Amino acid sequence: MNVLTQIALSHLTSRRRQTLVSLSGIVLGVGFFLGVSSLMRGSERDFIARLIDTQPHVTVSDEFRANPLQPAERLFGKGAVELRNVKPRTETRGIRQYKQKLAVVERLPGVRVAPVLAGQGIITFAGRDVGVTVSGIVPERMLNVSTIEEDMVHGRLEDLDTNPNGIIIGQQLSDRFGIDMGDNLSVAAPSGQVRVFKVVGIFRTGNQEYDESQTFAALKRVQALMDRPNVANNFVLQLDDPMLARDAAARIETLIGYKAVSWQEASEDITSLLKVRNIIMYSVVSAILVVASFGIYNVISTVVLEKTRDIAILKSIGFNAKDIRRIFLMEGVILGALGSVAGCLLGWGIIYGLGRITLRAPGAVEPVPMPVYWGADQFVLAAAFAVLSAVGAAYLPARKGGRVQPVDILRGAA
Repeated sequence: MNVLTQIALSHLTSRRRQTLVSLSGIVLGVGFFLGVSSLMRGSERDFIARLIDTQPHVTVSDEFRANPLQPAERLFGKGAVELRNVKPRTETRGIRQYKQKLAVVERLPGVRVAPVLAGQGIITFAGRDVGVTVSGIVPERMLNVSTIEEDMVHGRLEDLDTNPNGIIIGQQLSDRFGIDMGDNLSVAAPSGQVRVFKVVGIFRTGNQEYDESQTFAALKRVQALMDRPNVANNFVLQLDDPMLARDAAARIETLIGYKAVSWQEASEDITSLLKVRNIIMYSVVSAILVVASFGIYNVISTVVLEKTRDIAILKSIGFNAKDIRRIFLMEGVILGALGSVAGCLLGWGIIYGLGRITLRAPGAVEPVPMPVYWGADQFVLAAAFAVLSAVGAAYLPARKGGRVQPVDILRGAA
């Protein structure tokens, strides 16, 4: 193999300009492959992280996947009498025995959960009315499953414990109605109950609709407002590993019966779009390496044409067709390996440069760095694809070189 390697290297060094051009194609292909891959995967991870941070990993609601059968349907499903316009009894909505079911969910490993009672209300302030969502929470539990504390502009989430009549509103609602900290608001519920709340906190998430329509108050206070004592209609869950949310949701739904929706299910259209984007991205950057491999094919094909007499001599002194193929395949491996190493260095520099770029979105307070991905897997993938492309490009010329008949070549030369 040492002799074959020396022959392969002599072929490449004898045509330095063409070899450098082919090598440059591989280097640029690997470098741009890594740059584009890092940027696309970095933006994907950043988007998913933001998506996960702004919503629960799993949400359990007071609904069922399928409506339960009525007693008459269960007992006389194939009966001769058909009952029409059967309606369920009017009852207080919510998760039945939510404290017991909350304890069941809490026992699952790697799960943090908080009960929520969410309902619609009308806020009245200075003679103006606005419809909002009033969410009753337990601040201590909510801190473990939500990032709302990080978005607080004034006050803290724990202030709801020290002030049972407190309410936390969004910045957009505060600006729209001129509501300040310490102001009193009248909140009316569909049940007809009206309560006075004091503003003890203001948050800003950057989502205008959410900041204008969402409010938080103590769970017991909202239960009294909605006339739904000892009731919660949602469980908000966070997992140690967000990627396990779909499996956790299925298990929770089996344990307690209520509908559990993971963040993947709630954002299935977005995750599908990201997969399609990745397919397009890898197709484009892979095409760069495929195009670069044609340069290797051209160099090795030219070497085969120019070295037919040398091939004939090698065969006449004992080298077989397999050895000849190995020589030219080794040339492809050498070009692919050198191009991969240099390309990875170039890609590292491109990723480093992209990571230092900052962008300022319209209306943003602070600049945001360009999201990049530094995973070693993309370097391995780029290098492996480059080597495979180089070997593939060298295969046809190598096969042709192995078929050279020394008798024909030497007879023609004579």
